[in-house]
Amino acid sequence: MGLTNADMENARLAPSCLVSSFVMPTQAAKGRGATINPASRFDRTTTEAFDDGWTTLGLEDLPQIPTSLIEDHAKSAISWNDSPDLAFDRSLNPYRGCEHGCVYCFARPSHAYLGYSPGLDFETKILFKPNLPELLEAELRKPGYQPRTIALGSNTDPYQPAERTLAITREVLEVLERFHHPVSIVTKSAGVLRDIDILSRMARRNLVRVWLSITTLDGELARGMEPRAATPHRRLGAITELSRAGIPVGVMAAPMIPGLNDAELEKIIEASAKAGASHAGYVLLRLPHELRDIFANWLLTHMPDRARHVLNLIRDTRRGQLNDSRFGDRFIGTGPYAELLTQRFTRSVRQFGLNQMGELDTTHFRTQMGMAEQQLMLL
Repeated sequence: MGLTNADMENARLAPSCLVSSFVMPTQAAKGRGATINPASRFDRTTTEAFDDGWTTLGLEDLPQIPTSLIEDHAKSAISWNDSPDLAFDRSLNPYRGCEHGCVYCFARPSHAYLGYSPGLDFETKILFKPNLPELLEAELRKPGYQPRTIALGSNTDPYQPAERTLAITREVLEVLERFHHPVSIVTKSAGVLRDIDILSRMARRNLVRVWLSITTLDGELARGMEPRAATPHRRLGAITELSRAGIPVGVMAAPMIPGLNDAELEKIIEASAKAGASHAGYVLLRLPHELRDIFANWLLTHMPDRARHVLNLIRDTRRGQLNDSRFGDRFIGTGPYAELLTQRFTRSVRQFGLNQMGELDTTHFRTQMGMAEQQLMLL
């Protein structure tokens, strides 16, 4: 449903709400997370929707927005970073954009660099990199390359729906396995179980760790916030299957959104521990660039009675703003509310015996493989 006049009036009364364009019913869509498709910060011109009083369509009458898959022939495979907030200095992303449609996704603003909106475009225009495995192999063979754990899916999900047919992520894992290169995977998809054969072999050599991201255990809330991701129940099931296969698996309770899902933090960690998780992490909601408007509009559309309260709590953890990108603070926030969340997380992982993880192995990295080993991998 679209916003009522009362909803829009509430938004105008909310201080610094950062809602610059209100969602019209014609912009809503079944199975999609974002309620708007705002111009990116790089666009020179913008359009603004308004209600002229003639709109009569309900959500059930609206056509679904199809997903477009667009080839993106990358020039390099590995992305490098020197952020003090990250536990890795290199990453791989087979896809840009993500059909899961998580309304809170910090990666949405990256779609603006491609000339697309971080709103609905981010979840309907998916760029895929068919040459990524080939590029990766070439980069791993470069003289002087020093192996360290590489993050797979640090920006968008490597097991989003397109992976079912394109299988780029699987090809990437095949390359990493041949080179004995360690990898850490983050996903919201039970689709990771398709590659349990590769992952279990890599796990036996201490080369892999998998993180399942679980934002909420509430199925209804999950459908609204992350409409095309696996249900929380299926993600917990994936943790169980990976653990049974001997693959180190953890839970990422992320993002924690003040006043919306943060009360579930302990329940998520407990449920994940019972499912077989051995380690855990969490991240506070981040709202960079266009994501502030996208998330605020989603709140006003789906939870107009709670929108102001949630946004104000977010400001309490971000020095009065909706986002704070400073190193050291951007993942955990500041202030009493954020500090309490950190204390709750620390207590919970101690209670349920999580964070039992060590370093992945880099000592067996190789660029060549003997015939006997190649035959053994095929068994």
